[in-house]
Amino acid sequence: MLRVQPVLTYEIPKRREGASWRQWGGLQTEAELNEEKARIGRDLAVIKAKGPASMEFLPLREAATVEQAKEVAQLGYDAAIIYGAGGNNRILEAVTRPDRWNMIFIRHRSGPVYLWYEIVHPRYLRKTVDQYGQPGVTVEDIVIDEPGEIAWRLRALSGLKNTLGRRVLCIGGASGWGAGGRKAPQIARDLWKLDLVEFSIPQLGERMKTAYADSKMMREAQLAAGKYLSSKQVKLEVPKESVERAFVLTHVFRELMKETGSTAMTVNQCMGAIMGASQTTACLPLSVLNDEGYLAFCESDFVVIPSGILLNGIAGVPVFLNDPTYPHHGLVTIAHCTAPRRLDGKTDAPVRILTHFESDFGASPKVEMRMGEKVTNIVPDFDAKKWVGFLGEVAGNPFMPICRSQVDIGLNCSDQRLAEEMRGFHWMTSYTDALKETGYAVKKLGIEWLDLTAKG
Repeated sequence: MLRVQPVLTYEIPKRREGASWRQWGGLQTEAELNEEKARIGRDLAVIKAKGPASMEFLPLREAATVEQAKEVAQLGYDAAIIYGAGGNNRILEAVTRPDRWNMIFIRHRSGPVYLWYEIVHPRYLRKTVDQYGQPGVTVEDIVIDEPGEIAWRLRALSGLKNTLGRRVLCIGGASGWGAGGRKAPQIARDLWKLDLVEFSIPQLGERMKTAYADSKMMREAQLAAGKYLSSKQVKLEVPKESVERAFVLTHVFRELMKETGSTAMTVNQCMGAIMGASQTTACLPLSVLNDEGYLAFCESDFVVIPSGILLNGIAGVPVFLNDPTYPHHGLVTIAHCTAPRRLDGKTDAPVRILTHFESDFGASPKVEMRMGEKVTNIVPDFDAKKWVGFLGEVAGNPFMPICRSQVDIGLNCSDQRLAEEMRGFHWMTSYTDALKETGYAVKKLGIEWLDLTAKG
């Protein structure tokens, strides 16, 4: 739950004859102050309707003095919406805690003009010099007139809060793709504060032996497999027993997440050791778990997994960890064997159940994604220094001899520019447009963000 503290900074002036006695701004009287507090209440109702579901607004606080500002700053909240109507710079600085997330809301046309409409940049952000000097606030945290601009920032911050410190079950250990990914687990711990709980493949093998010997468990898996296959949207192209074994593994994964207090998991060595230990592949189980609301990733690649947790927290829909290809002629193909079906969070897409491609073994979903659907694509780098994002749309569901869930993405950016900016290896994709929220969130951790779709 993201706890949000709204606060109004202001100063009611007193007339002094023969001297300048008031600052810029439309809050000059107690009556105007009361009207503004009611106006803020209406703003907050708009923000609440458009913001994240897991958000709590604390009561509006006022700060007309430095002492009041300091008191507000000591309250228990995650993010502050500071309505900078007036008051001197010491008040605004005192209410801004660098270890919290802060947004400054300023009126130009949405109500009485605020003092800080004039001076938020030169006096607050830059401290009357040309270099930025306000800890914890950048130009991206300044919002003029539009409550909806606060709402999407809160969606970003809610997703970020729900990512930081997340416990992730790592079957076969935590890892990272390629030479560049060797440091990824430590970056995940240090930067993202992830709690990586490791569970070995031999341990999983023992749990699977126990499960296969449990007649009740086997019956439950058969029933679950039968229910899954009964849908007209599902086409079975492997022996039914392969799907039943996949649902045994799904059950074991659920149990392990429950035992470890995890709501996210990943599988290392998913194209090798786990097959012998489980007598199946992890592909279909991970797909099913994602559809159930968990976060379940293959390959244990912590270069990209943080982006999946974040994107899911922002967009509120399942995400697809995938292998990209080379962008060309306005498109790029992405593929993997673990795609979720409920990509919009509601509707199960049509699916063919095939073998995992590289091993020709087990059960793997070929999900047919909805043509024309807008998708967000995140391209993390190995060092967590610069991430790239772009929008696209589903342009095709080919059937090539590659990972089973494969999609041609029509690019909303230059394919040449994308090729120039590619980094890391795996990408993360979801339905919906969540680029600006993702960029806002990762910058809070010091990661540079490049939106290839952005104009200008």
